[in-house]
Amino acid sequence: MKLGFHISISGGLKNVCKRALIRNCETIQVFSRNPRGWDYKELNDEDCTIFKEQITANDITPVFVHLPYLINLGSNNIELYKKSIASLIEDLKRAEKIGAQFLISHSGSNPDLDEGIEKMIQAIKSALSTVDNRVIILIENTAGGGNEFGYAFEHIKKIIDGVNSNRIGMVFDTAHAFAAGYELRTEKGVDETLGILDRLVGLRRVHLVHFNDSMAEFGSRKDRHWHIGKGKIGKGMGFIINHPKLKHLPFIMETPRNDTEEDLMNMDIARKLIKNP
Repeated sequence: MKLGFHISISGGLKNVCKRALIRNCETIQVFSRNPRGWDYKELNDEDCTIFKEQITANDITPVFVHLPYLINLGSNNIELYKKSIASLIEDLKRAEKIGAQFLISHSGSNPDLDEGIEKMIQAIKSALSTVDNRVIILIENTAGGGNEFGYAFEHIKKIIDGVNSNRIGMVFDTAHAFAAGYELRTEKGVDETLGILDRLVGLRRVHLVHFNDSMAEFGSRKDRHWHIGKGKIGKGMGFIINHPKLKHLPFIMETPRNDTEEDLMNMDIARKLIKNP
């Protein structure tokens, strides 16, 4: 098992590895560009080379790229939908350029569940046929707020089955699953939830755990991450990180931070939870 965080790319990719090492990361997640806008700059070749050399030298792997927040691959707004597909295509290329193995996308949003899922399937198929590389797209389960789909594992199954490619998989986000109504507070609950996930999606399709406690209540459909073991999942975080069906996977924390100390606190807690490192 490898543990890591989402790391800022402020000042360039050349600064990422230093930040990752300070936090004792063995795996990382990054944005390839501004996550809150549509515009982007071309990746600097020298910056990418330095980044790849540094992560290789320090055995920080795998590397995950997360799509920007504005993207909605299930949108019924034609302009937004087209811009989202274009962004997915661009980030597939950027992920390859920085040596990332995976590209993460939230499930989309649409008032019509079936339409949203079908639109997301077609968007991903279009992007994969346009960009022929080895980067795998991972769909992240959601908390289910508003018109979000992807909060039920059945939705993820439909997307993955519909795309029907070896370049599609899933991220299992613990805070989102808990807020969506999957029990994770007890050992039995974790085992049953993972059993459902395995039966519907297949754990072989899960490539990453977003290891986040939840400030939001069980089944609230609210996306509120919190510090490991200090939220509503609480002791369940230990059952999750020690579950035999997950122990081979990388775990990325997206816990709140004001400074490095909070990341170091969460890393220390997570490592202490592991019974047989």
